[in-house]
Amino acid sequence: MARPLEPNRRRSLSDPLAAALMPPPNESTADRERRLAAESEAKRVSDGIDEMLRAEKKEKKTKFEIKVLLLGQSESGKSTTLKQFQLMHATAAFHADRIAWRAVIYLNLVRSIRRILDAVSPDSDQIDEAENQETTSCFAVPLIRESSAVSVTRVARYPQYRHALEPLRELEERLIRMLSSPDEVEPTRTTPPKPDWNFYANGNFNNQVPVGKNGRPAPFITIPPSRTSSPLSPLSPSTSLPSPGGSSNSSSKSKNAEVSVHHTSNWKKAFSLGNRIKSPKSAHTNEIEGWWDDPSDPVHVLNSCAQPMLALWKDPSVKQRLREKRIRVEEGSGFFLDEISRITALRYFPSDQDVLKARLKTMGVVEHAFSIADTQRRFITWKIYDVGGAQNQRHAWAPYFEDVNAIIFLAPISAFDQVLVEDPEMNRLEDSLLLWKSVVSNKLLSHVSIILFLNKVDLLQAKLKSGVRLSHHMPRYGDRPNDYENVSSYFYNKFGGIHQSFSSNKDREFKIHLTSVTDTRRTATIIQNGSWSFLLKS
Repeated sequence: MARPLEPNRRRSLSDPLAAALMPPPNESTADRERRLAAESEAKRVSDGIDEMLRAEKKEKKTKFEIKVLLLGQSESGKSTTLKQFQLMHATAAFHADRIAWRAVIYLNLVRSIRRILDAVSPDSDQIDEAENQETTSCFAVPLIRESSAVSVTRVARYPQYRHALEPLRELEERLIRMLSSPDEVEPTRTTPPKPDWNFYANGNFNNQVPVGKNGRPAPFITIPPSRTSSPLSPLSPSTSLPSPGGSSNSSSKSKNAEVSVHHTSNWKKAFSLGNRIKSPKSAHTNEIEGWWDDPSDPVHVLNSCAQPMLALWKDPSVKQRLREKRIRVEEGSGFFLDEISRITALRYFPSDQDVLKARLKTMGVVEHAFSIADTQRRFITWKIYDVGGAQNQRHAWAPYFEDVNAIIFLAPISAFDQVLVEDPEMNRLEDSLLLWKSVVSNKLLSHVSIILFLNKVDLLQAKLKSGVRLSHHMPRYGDRPNDYENVSSYFYNKFGGIHQSFSSNKDREFKIHLTSVTDTRRTATIIQNGSWSFLLKS
């Protein structure tokens, strides 16, 4: 039987905490004074901690932080937009990284040249047309086929071009291996060594899985798998130039597959020359030593191939053959064929514009934080997330929807006559429209402000001037004028109409800009103007 409660029982007998706080029995006067002094000191420390916590909480309430998510399909301009933010708000870091982009620009140029050689090869007509449509836009834009082009033009100097540019095949492999280097520099090292170009010429480089010094797998590149393999390349058939016999029959689905670097890769350090560029060659001269003095540097191969590259690109028969095959390399990212002489110079140093144009696909989510002053001179932290836009990467978007303040959605409106690399049956503009509809109608994003960049208007203008008609690819456009003003207005209203019809919150802050994010001055005006002030209310 349970014992009845004792109503008059003292609390100290039933409360362990009260019992612990009671003065010890037979406490002397001196002990009591010491105990009270210790309790007073403990209370002072506790009160100080409470005050610090209150101050920290108050600071968090007054500290502004804006999270922006860059969304859009692959090749829409997301990474270039992020570079523009870096150029404007982290200028010193952007300029410090420019030298590292030299190898990426070299790779862009080499792969464009190789793509042209493949296209004008006498054996290229034997390649399956369906595979041609899957060419990565880093080298040639995949277009919607209107009719089968009849091959009529032959490039008479093709054998000479092929022979003179053969060194680019090995250089391409070296550059790709450099980007996938397992040699990570320790974080405590402030001046990384010069890259060992000769090390990456070893054909057995990829025969083992690289492991970094921390025991984790080293940064890696990704080249999509091919249907067939090529004995000329340990990486991919995409790294092979036509063989000395002139055959191009090694083409496959991934012949020009784009090189991808994982977002955790610290590839820039591998290409940074540190302070070596500032060191004099000797104590008796003020001449600076640089990469141009390193015989293994790739610039020497490029410099020796500069004239054949220029001749190939300027050859009228080559231009005609590309038109017949409807290949427009100038519309792809990483286009430097009009800058061959400058980029192949021994002392070439990338400009801001070169870095903005350079193409290196990043797998995963890239985050950058900037401290930007507002109109009241308060510094606000902007966190910008660049996520992959390919169809198989869009599942990674959802985790960033919860606490984002704004979305910059990029839609390349010049792509109305192109198809997705990963899905040759899908028109790129139709894909952008479907993707845009899914974003604005998403209830998780109902509180999020949206800025829409209708991007690549410069390419749109050039395309329309060349005679490409929008109505041939979007019949609903009808017989309206095929000029930039009418076409851009049509896209403006079409994307705006989708937001008005399907948005989960029609009252949200929503703005549309016609952009060319490679244009620094125009993009800076958009980023700096007052249209961004509404984000502070988020």
